Amino acid sequence: MMTTTTNTIAMLHNLVFTVPISRMVVHRYSLSTTAAAISTATTAVPSMKPASSKPARAPHVDSQVLLGMSEPELQQLAIKLGQEGYRGKQLHHLIYKRKAKQVEDFSNLPQTFRKELVESGYKVGRSPIYQTVTATDGTIKLLLKLEDNLLIETVGIPVQEEKGITRLTACVSSQVGCPLRCSFCATGKGGFSRNLQRHEIIEQVLAIEDVFKHRVTNVVFMGMGEPMLNLKSVLDAHRCLNKDIEIGQRMITISTVGVPNTIKKLASHKLQSTLAVSLHAPNQSLREKIVPSAKAYPLEAIMSDCRDYFQETNRRVSFEYALLAGVNDSVENALELAELLREWGKTYHVNLIPYNPIEGSEYKRPYKKAVLAFAAALESRKITASVRQTRGLEANAACGQLRNKFQKSPLLAETDGQESKPEAEEAVSC
Repeated sequence: MMTTTTNTIAMLHNLVFTVPISRMVVHRYSLSTTAAAISTATTAVPSMKPASSKPARAPHVDSQVLLGMSEPELQQLAIKLGQEGYRGKQLHHLIYKRKAKQVEDFSNLPQTFRKELVESGYKVGRSPIYQTVTATDGTIKLLLKLEDNLLIETVGIPVQEEKGITRLTACVSSQVGCPLRCSFCATGKGGFSRNLQRHEIIEQVLAIEDVFKHRVTNVVFMGMGEPMLNLKSVLDAHRCLNKDIEIGQRMITISTVGVPNTIKKLASHKLQSTLAVSLHAPNQSLREKIVPSAKAYPLEAIMSDCRDYFQETNRRVSFEYALLAGVNDSVENALELAELLREWGKTYHVNLIPYNPIEGSEYKRPYKKAVLAFAAALESRKITASVRQTRGLEANAACGQLRNKFQKSPLLAETDGQESKPEAEEAVSC
């Protein structure tokens, strides 16, 4: 959780990617990541090797980046640079409506103002798309090349009907890599470099809109990284997505594997967005085997914080549960999970995620029969459960599969805006 990307590619109860078990259409689960063809651009990308030096840690905000600034802040900037305040409103429109990528693209602003912005060091803050991969179900992964040549992944997940796209979810990253190293998650296996700045989170949504030529309707913080370890940038990006890009708070989900004291901090902001907690086990001992960081944040403390979160925000908490064959997917595990949730409250929802295979992992995807039995056991104890529909599996774009070989070290060469099918070890997802 795309959280440490802990098996996270779809939204929660307000998305159609999760289906209540009582109404779930039965499909055979694919156990192969090569079951369908991948449609992808064919332009070659030069071979790259990781650089040996580590990039400097970035602050959560670059004061010279326009993306992420509110309209009042842009008006203040215009006045600071000797312009009328209404020029800030024009800047806001150019950045968030017209999605201009460079100051030079601000064609309806006076040339003197554009020149002053450039000479003062201001930039929009948009990164080029380094690679794209398109799955047969329409899911598209994007690799964005940041200013320090590190790569991050973001995923666009469309819901298409006869009339076209009706819903478009952006699964966004909050860090370059992840330090928590959940045992089943590809991102943690690739190492950690740094937190993302607010504009580097926001631009992922704009990039997806550019590629799909469609407005993003939902955002899930389930890409690379643990959002709660970068909470300041996540909250700043959340504000911008809601106020400037105009995505409703209830259409945004923030996911976490659990970081001590951060759920309380999030609750204090009284957001109307969904909190998704990656649980993955019904007891502390099993959870520590699956999620190493659980040792620092006992299950009882997490459940207490989740109960307090609901009381503070009146928003139901959703629990993510990655089903690992033979590890945590038995009916007994389900009944134990139900008892845990009933002990701590009555307003919880469980989002079941059949494990999506990653290279080098010993875990296996459970059979459909085991998934259905687990969900049925939860519902028999009056626990609302949904099974997440896998999207983008054959493109390594399914939950928990995000990883690229440049998330730890930057690219050596400069390449912008090229598209290609990445090599297996570069495969990414949400």
